[in-house]
Amino acid sequence: MKMRGMYSGRMVLALGLLAASLSVQAEPLRVVSSFSILNDMVKEIGGDKVMASTIVPANGDAHSFEPRPSDAKTLAKAQLLVVNGLEFESWLPRLQQAAGYKGPQVVATEGITPLAFEGGADDHADHDHDHDHDHEPAHDHAQDHEHAPEKDRSGHEHSHQHGSQDPHAWQSLDLAQIYVRNISKGLEQADPANAQYYQGRAKDYAQRIQELDDSIKTRLQAVPVDKRKVITSHDAFSYMGKAYNIRFIPLVGVSSQAEPSARDIAQIIQQARSEQIQAIFVENTVSAKLVEQVARETGAKVGGTLYSDALGVPGSGVDTYLGMMRSNTDQLIKALQP
Repeated sequence: MKMRGMYSGRMVLALGLLAASLSVQAEPLRVVSSFSILNDMVKEIGGDKVMASTIVPANGDAHSFEPRPSDAKTLAKAQLLVVNGLEFESWLPRLQQAAGYKGPQVVATEGITPLAFEGGADDHADHDHDHDHDHEPAHDHAQDHEHAPEKDRSGHEHSHQHGSQDPHAWQSLDLAQIYVRNISKGLEQADPANAQYYQGRAKDYAQRIQELDDSIKTRLQAVPVDKRKVITSHDAFSYMGKAYNIRFIPLVGVSSQAEPSARDIAQIIQQARSEQIQAIFVENTVSAKLVEQVARETGAKVGGTLYSDALGVPGSGVDTYLGMMRSNTDQLIKALQP
């Protein structure tokens, strides 16, 4: 009897240790993304194997974002950090230092040849996008670059600290495929036991991205190319413009925090009138005040909200990357269709 009791006790202990071991193994990978669009991609690829969180929340402006102590605590617990790169997250080095984070990092734009702003300035907004941008390779994302005021092809002056390359590459569904591959690779390396799981979900997600890309190209055939001209709040849509032959005329440069001069605004109003631009769009992360002013002056209709640097809140229909791209297309076609 005594031996049987000891044997039974050992079995209970062994089963308990096994259960504890399985519990530890089953804990999801803690992944922190710099902003909401990347966070959604991580969720799509990582599924229930990851615990995904974002630093810049839905409807948050990554250009003006200031990290909070709670963000440092979140990052300190991360097992993987996913960032856009191309100097989009200028606040990130300070946050990493505050959090003491030295773990693995995925740069989602790695391998992408970015669109470059003529003259190399951050808010060197190309107000006459013909999509014949020069390309140049990525460089050290940790460096800070200071630029004196410069003029674009329309003579608009901008002065702001940022990189010389457009970081909004996610606005191209074709380039989003590179994001997917980079994120999947990062998850596989951080969690090799679930590599096949991540690969399978990445393949499915890539297919859905391709299907949406094909659908948008088909739908835009209803809009004549010479009518595909709109004004937007800031220069966040060059990649989408290049992909679908749409001419986006931004009120300010790549940073939504830039302030256009009275001369800038007057030139855009004149351009909108002379080219009979029919629609002007607000963005979810930018004040609508300037857009409304230009709309009044030009007679262009405010075409709705475009989502540029952040997703919408849960349940909004634009709370996923694919939902965002679909909504932006809907808004554009609705405003531009003859």
